[in-house]
Amino acid sequence: MNLSENFTLEEFVRSQTAARRNIDNTPLQNHIDNAVALAQNVLQPLRNALGPVIVTSGYRSEALNAAVGGSPRSQHRFGEAADIVINGVPTPDVCKWIINNVAFDQIILEFYEPGNINSGWTHVSYTSRGSNRKEVLTAARMNGVVEYSYGLNY
Repeated sequence: MNLSENFTLEEFVRSQTAARRNIDNTPLQNHIDNAVALAQNVLQPLRNALGPVIVTSGYRSEALNAAVGGSPRSQHRFGEAADIVINGVPTPDVCKWIINNVAFDQIILEFYEPGNINSGWTHVSYTSRGSNRKEVLTAARMNGVVEYSYGLNY
Protein backbone atom coordinates (compact mmCIF):
# COMPACT_ATOMS: atom_id res chain seq x y z
CA MET A 1 0.00 0.00 0.00
CA ASN A 2 1.28 3.48 -0.86
CA LEU A 3 1.17 6.21 1.78
CA SER A 4 2.21 8.77 -0.84
CA GLU A 5 3.88 8.75 -4.24
CA ASN A 6 7.21 7.45 -2.91
CA PHE A 7 6.44 5.98 0.52
CA THR A 8 4.90 2.60 1.29
CA LEU A 9 3.27 1.19 4.38
CA GLU A 10 5.75 -1.70 4.25
CA GLU A 11 8.77 0.58 4.74
CA PHE A 12 6.92 2.55 7.43
CA VAL A 13 6.29 -0.55 9.60
CA ARG A 14 9.56 -2.41 8.86
CA SER A 15 11.59 -3.07 11.99
CA GLN A 16 14.67 -5.20 12.55
CA THR A 17 13.81 -5.40 16.25
CA ALA A 18 10.28 -6.66 15.48
CA ALA A 19 11.68 -9.26 13.07
CA ARG A 20 14.35 -10.46 15.53
CA ARG A 21 11.93 -10.67 18.45
CA ASN A 22 8.90 -11.86 16.47
CA ILE A 23 6.85 -8.80 17.48
CA ASP A 24 3.66 -8.09 15.54
CA ASN A 25 3.95 -4.55 14.18
CA THR A 26 0.67 -4.42 12.26
CA PRO A 27 -0.96 -0.97 12.46
CA LEU A 28 -4.68 -0.34 12.89
CA GLN A 29 -6.53 1.67 10.24
CA ASN A 30 -6.31 4.92 12.24
CA HIS A 31 -2.52 4.43 12.48
CA ILE A 32 -2.38 3.97 8.70
CA ASP A 33 -4.45 7.12 8.22
CA ASN A 34 -1.98 9.02 10.42
CA ALA A 35 0.96 7.61 8.45
CA VAL A 36 -0.67 8.77 5.20
CA ALA A 37 -1.01 12.28 6.64
CA LEU A 38 2.65 12.31 7.73
CA ALA A 39 3.86 10.99 4.37
CA GLN A 40 1.76 13.36 2.29
CA ASN A 41 2.31 16.50 4.36
CA VAL A 42 5.96 16.10 5.41
CA LEU A 43 7.89 13.16 3.99
CA GLN A 44 6.86 13.45 0.32
CA PRO A 45 7.46 17.22 0.08
CA LEU A 46 10.84 16.66 1.79
CA ARG A 47 11.75 13.94 -0.71
CA ASN A 48 10.67 16.10 -3.64
CA ALA A 49 12.99 18.87 -2.42
CA LEU A 50 16.05 17.04 -1.05
CA GLY A 51 16.02 13.52 -2.49
CA PRO A 52 15.28 10.01 -1.23
CA VAL A 53 14.29 9.85 2.44
CA ILE A 54 15.13 6.73 4.42
CA VAL A 55 12.67 5.88 7.20
CA THR A 56 14.71 4.20 9.93
CA SER A 57 11.77 3.96 12.33
CA GLY A 58 8.12 4.64 11.55
CA TYR A 59 5.10 3.00 13.13
CA ARG A 60 5.75 1.04 16.34
CA SER A 61 3.19 -1.20 17.98
CA GLU A 62 2.98 -0.90 21.76
CA ALA A 63 5.11 -4.06 22.14
CA LEU A 64 7.75 -2.86 19.67
CA ASN A 65 7.86 0.60 21.23
CA ALA A 66 8.50 -0.99 24.64
CA ALA A 67 11.16 -3.28 23.16
CA VAL A 68 13.13 -0.33 21.74
CA GLY A 69 12.75 1.73 24.93
CA GLY A 70 10.39 4.30 23.39
CA SER A 71 8.29 6.66 25.44
CA PRO A 72 4.82 5.28 26.22
CA ARG A 73 3.48 8.55 24.72
CA SER A 74 5.59 8.25 21.55
CA GLN A 75 3.88 9.45 18.41
CA HIS A 76 5.49 6.46 16.65
CA ARG A 77 2.79 4.34 18.40
CA PHE A 78 0.07 6.21 16.50
CA GLY A 79 1.73 6.33 13.07
CA GLU A 80 2.34 10.05 13.48
CA ALA A 81 6.17 10.00 13.65
CA ALA A 82 9.18 8.83 11.70
CA ASP A 83 12.92 8.85 12.27
CA ILE A 84 14.57 9.68 8.97
CA VAL A 85 17.87 10.32 7.22
CA ILE A 86 18.78 11.57 3.76
CA ASN A 87 22.14 10.28 2.56
CA GLY A 88 24.51 13.14 1.80
CA VAL A 89 22.39 15.80 3.52
CA PRO A 90 23.48 16.94 7.00
CA THR A 91 20.81 16.20 9.60
CA PRO A 92 20.46 19.85 10.68
CA ASP A 93 19.74 20.78 7.04
CA VAL A 94 16.93 18.20 6.94
CA CYS A 95 15.47 19.73 10.12
CA LYS A 96 15.76 23.27 8.78
CA TRP A 97 14.04 22.38 5.52
CA ILE A 98 11.08 20.87 7.36
CA ILE A 99 10.87 23.82 9.78
CA ASN A 100 10.88 26.34 6.93
CA ASN A 101 8.64 24.57 4.42
CA VAL A 102 5.92 22.33 5.86
CA ALA A 103 3.59 21.93 8.81
CA PHE A 104 4.88 19.59 11.52
CA ASP A 105 4.13 18.76 15.12
CA GLN A 106 7.62 18.04 16.42
CA ILE A 107 11.18 17.99 15.09
CA ILE A 108 14.00 16.49 17.13
CA LEU A 109 17.59 16.75 15.92
CA GLU A 110 18.84 13.51 17.45
CA PHE A 111 22.47 12.82 18.32
CA TYR A 112 24.06 14.91 15.55
CA GLU A 113 27.84 15.40 15.81
CA PRO A 114 28.98 18.62 14.11
CA GLY A 115 31.32 17.89 11.24
CA ASN A 116 30.09 14.30 10.83
CA ILE A 117 27.57 14.45 7.97
CA ASN A 118 26.47 10.86 8.60
CA SER A 119 25.67 11.30 12.29
CA GLY A 120 22.30 11.49 13.94
CA TRP A 121 18.83 11.50 12.48
CA THR A 122 15.69 13.61 12.35
CA HIS A 123 12.60 12.65 14.32
CA VAL A 124 9.58 14.32 12.72
CA SER A 125 5.90 14.09 13.57
CA TYR A 126 2.66 15.39 12.13
CA THR A 127 -0.77 15.13 13.70
CA SER A 128 -4.28 15.38 12.34
CA ARG A 129 -5.76 15.20 15.86
CA GLY A 130 -5.47 18.94 16.44
CA SER A 131 -3.00 21.73 15.92
CA ASN A 132 0.60 20.93 15.09
CA ARG A 133 2.80 22.41 17.82
CA LYS A 134 5.86 23.19 15.66
CA GLU A 135 8.05 22.13 18.59
CA VAL A 136 11.78 22.02 17.82
CA LEU A 137 14.16 20.08 20.09
CA THR A 138 17.69 18.69 20.10
CA ALA A 139 18.58 15.40 21.77
CA ALA A 140 22.15 14.84 22.95
CA ARG A 141 23.88 12.43 25.29
CA MET A 142 25.43 14.17 28.30
CA ASN A 143 27.35 11.99 30.77
CA GLY A 144 25.47 8.93 29.52
CA VAL A 145 22.03 10.54 29.87
CA VAL A 146 19.84 11.75 27.00
CA GLU A 147 19.02 15.43 27.44
CA TYR A 148 16.60 17.49 25.35
CA SER A 149 16.92 21.21 24.73
CA TYR A 150 14.67 23.59 22.82
CA GLY A 151 15.75 24.66 19.35
CA LEU A 152 18.40 23.27 17.03
CA ASN A 153 21.56 23.18 19.13
CA TYR A 154 24.70 21.70 17.60
